[in-house]
Amino acid sequence: MPTKGFQDAPDDRSELTAEQESAVRIVANSLHRLNEAVVKCVEAGITVELMRTARYHNESGNWGDQLTPVIRTK
Repeated sequence: MPTKGFQDAPDDRSELTAEQESAVRIVANSLHRLNEAVVKCVEAGITVELMRTARYHNESGNWGDQLTPVIRTK
């Protein structure tokens, strides 16, 4: 039977180097600040949608999404 809703991502952190752990922490902290800013905008009457506008690829097969906010007011 399929599971409904969100599932936790696998915890692969045990395989990360110190440099990778630091980079992940930077992303996590930045996302936390971004989420707080989104809440502040919504509470001020602004709709915020984050859209992927690019995907960064390195030459090792890794990639990451880059986002741009779409702002709407009433």
